[in-house]
Amino acid sequence: MPRLPAGLLAFALVACTAGGAPAQGDASTPAAEAAPTLIVLVTIDQFREDYLTRFAPQLHGGLARLMRGGAWFTDAHHDHAITETAPGHATLLAGRFPRSTGITMNSVGVADDASPLIAGGYGPGASPRRFSGTTLVDWLHARDARSRALSVSTKDRGAILPVGRSRSQVYWYSPDGRYVTSKYYRDTLPSWVNAFNDRRLPESYAGRKWTLLLADSAYHERDSVTFESGGKEIAFPHPLPDDGFDAANLIRGTPFMDEVTVAFALDGLQALGLGRGPQTDLLAVSLSATDYVGHRFGPDSREMHDQVLRDDRTIGVLLDSLYRLRDSSRVVVVLTSDHGVGTIPEVAAASTVPTARRVELMSLMPAIRGRLRAAGIDSFAIDLDQQLLLVDRAAFHDKVPLADSLISWFADSARHVAGVRRVDRFQPLLADSLRDPIARRWSHQLLPNAPVAIVITLDSLSSWGGNIASHGSSYDYDSHVPIIFYGAGIKPGRYGEFVRTVDIAATLAAIAGVKASERLDGVVLEKAIKR
Repeated sequence: MPRLPAGLLAFALVACTAGGAPAQGDASTPAAEAAPTLIVLVTIDQFREDYLTRFAPQLHGGLARLMRGGAWFTDAHHDHAITETAPGHATLLAGRFPRSTGITMNSVGVADDASPLIAGGYGPGASPRRFSGTTLVDWLHARDARSRALSVSTKDRGAILPVGRSRSQVYWYSPDGRYVTSKYYRDTLPSWVNAFNDRRLPESYAGRKWTLLLADSAYHERDSVTFESGGKEIAFPHPLPDDGFDAANLIRGTPFMDEVTVAFALDGLQALGLGRGPQTDLLAVSLSATDYVGHRFGPDSREMHDQVLRDDRTIGVLLDSLYRLRDSSRVVVVLTSDHGVGTIPEVAAASTVPTARRVELMSLMPAIRGRLRAAGIDSFAIDLDQQLLLVDRAAFHDKVPLADSLISWFADSARHVAGVRRVDRFQPLLADSLRDPIARRWSHQLLPNAPVAIVITLDSLSSWGGNIASHGSSYDYDSHVPIIFYGAGIKPGRYGEFVRTVDIAATLAAIAGVKASERLDGVVLEKAIKR
């Protein structure tokens, strides 16, 4: 990632207050005594909504159960422009867009050197210090101080951001095969986490092969697409190393990782006594393997097909276990995702107009940096972070015309790069957010005073490169995700109206009978609730 200009990271697109937003729906019913004792948020990282319909005939586990018996909103979206893991997860229980949560992109997500991992965990420090405002966890606790939360994921941001700044039980996966947390939450791991880690479950997958769950004839995708996986190990089976330590690291890119995460979540549920009542507790489980598989093999691969089938079974295990351990009449489950993903550009290229391609604009930056140095200005006072041109105007002092000149030069140059669809000045773009859906999503992404001069939109299915397949655009293939409510107090049905992930928190608050402590962007999805 390019270095942000001096002093800019602190501002870095972070919202200090919840921006102007539509009022939330009434979250005062049902009465507290009828509230669920457990809310379970299941987030599948990089799970497109169309996976449910595409593979429906072969789904017979947890996903199928939710689809058949839940309130399924089939046109649900992340209604913001940078569809990445961090901003996506942050919307789910906050009920607010990235502009007000402050989590606007992965690069300003959870990394925090001041909160190192404990117990010798591998990876950077992490905390929710950039997150602004509250979440459902806080609203539940304000109603009943006994309310508790457990949030788990393979990824730090997948575990941290759904519960906001809450110092709940929050754990994520260390590549050495253990679940850990950071100093933000605690100084030592609790005994139940140590006990799970001592089982060395991820290492037990050493030497195991990821093979097809069903017969080969059940998969219509070719297993020899050369653009998948960088042309290496593109076909089944996909073996894990015989060495336990290496297997514990590489398991993250297989369906087995989600099995381990669910096992850890269920251990935590029991150890902490979540869902026993009378208060409402929360369990957040973010399953990350689909994201690793999707980035490596793409959404149209045989590997993704099999991953969805396996997650169907894994979520079935989660639901069956929950209902054995807790009173099913007091449990609410919601399924969603943090973002979708686009087809591998090289695979899509043959059928797209304009041609899908990989785009980079960093080659424009040396000329800008040279002009800045020649003028005696910090060469990073103008910087590029993928689709954003960032400008630290304070660094220009009496040379503001130079900033405007360089911004205009960059915009003109970018418009001539193949794969670039739009180059918009940020402030004028916001003025057209009512008529322009891309502008609307940018208005939900960033505060108007963000240090952003230009936002860039690529052609559909073009990407910024890096991963084999990627996401992060404002197009529907990246924004369209499942939202299914299931269980206590839920009215089953299939609903086709446009809804947003920010509506999840408002709806859960209504079901739990609590009020948000701040103004929300989301509204209550009344059709999901039995009245």
